[in-house]
Amino acid sequence: MPALLARVQALAAAHAADAVALRRHLHAHPELSFKEHNTAAFVAGELRKIGLDPRPCAGTGLVALIEGRPGGPVVALRADMDALPITEANEVAYKSTNPGVMHACGHDAHTASLLGAARILTELKTEFTGTVKLFFQPGEEQIPGGASLMIADGALQNPAPGSILGQHVFPKLPVGQIGLRSGRYMASADELYLTVRGQGGHGAMPELNLDPVLVAAHLIVAAQQIVSRRANPKMPSVLSFGKVMANGATNVIPNEVYIEGTFRTLDEGWRTEAHGHLRRLCEGLADSMGAVCDLEIRRGYPCLDNDPAATARVKAAAQAYLGPENVIDLDQWLAAEDFAYFSQAAPACFYRLGTRAPDGRFGASVHTPVFDIDEDALTVGTGLMAWLALNELGA
Repeated sequence: MPALLARVQALAAAHAADAVALRRHLHAHPELSFKEHNTAAFVAGELRKIGLDPRPCAGTGLVALIEGRPGGPVVALRADMDALPITEANEVAYKSTNPGVMHACGHDAHTASLLGAARILTELKTEFTGTVKLFFQPGEEQIPGGASLMIADGALQNPAPGSILGQHVFPKLPVGQIGLRSGRYMASADELYLTVRGQGGHGAMPELNLDPVLVAAHLIVAAQQIVSRRANPKMPSVLSFGKVMANGATNVIPNEVYIEGTFRTLDEGWRTEAHGHLRRLCEGLADSMGAVCDLEIRRGYPCLDNDPAATARVKAAAQAYLGPENVIDLDQWLAAEDFAYFSQAAPACFYRLGTRAPDGRFGASVHTPVFDIDEDALTVGTGLMAWLALNELGA
């Protein structure tokens, strides 16, 4: 194993420039969820260059197999390919050429890393017994989530993986480190869409109107008691409203107010219970004030669970590859990821790849216009992913 580890590290270093070039191409040509047509074509072309035969899955997704010696286990590696509706503010040579669309969550790095890992594993396929299954997934950023669609389209069949691993950038950690957590790691995420309807009119004559702005304001404040007074204080929950539209004027009360938000938790039972509380509160409060509230809850991704046995194997293998001091235990996080669907269907481990430079550069959060990575992380990402796959196969 030490000799194989050294070979993987050497191959990752040898392919470093290629990984950077792949990532920069992807970063410059981002595509939104379920519209990754050019991205999928580009990835398929790169896979064919190394002798693989990718097949479409879930529209713009791809599945490919790297087959070692006959027999043996199957491990799946996943990367997501979609970008976000954000205008990039970075002034770099590989800046997005698609106005209003940006790889602000590192999916370009995920895809480039998996392509790099595929190159390494293809070169080493005489060294292992079993199969590595590659998932290049669409639509992670948008409900219903490309992972669920790939599962429905048979991605976990013929052959069925015994485990599945996913990697995600993490600017809080420096290059050379990864973070992971066994058990429940990430939250469920549901989208909330509310319309509060009243009777608009002149702002100087409120007695003739039914002000939906006032109702909406009470509702936004009152809804927080679901988290502060209904939830078990030991159970993390988040209720946030990020969009409020009341299209009136200084002296015009509108007819309706439109609100968007999110509800997240780490407990599936409480998740369903909270939906009922929120619905009753919205409808009852609005009715008590003479208005009407329509609430749509779009059930999003479930909680993400890292299988304890798979995570223990990943942790041990990563410690061998990076050094024990560079494998960090993470806290639970109330962000959400549709990799959770894979974690429900097979033993899974979703870990975080450090992307911050040693001098502190590239520390901006994901989902911001200035997010970027230290591209040395790609050497770590490609090699480690290949090494973890080999470890899962018992090479």
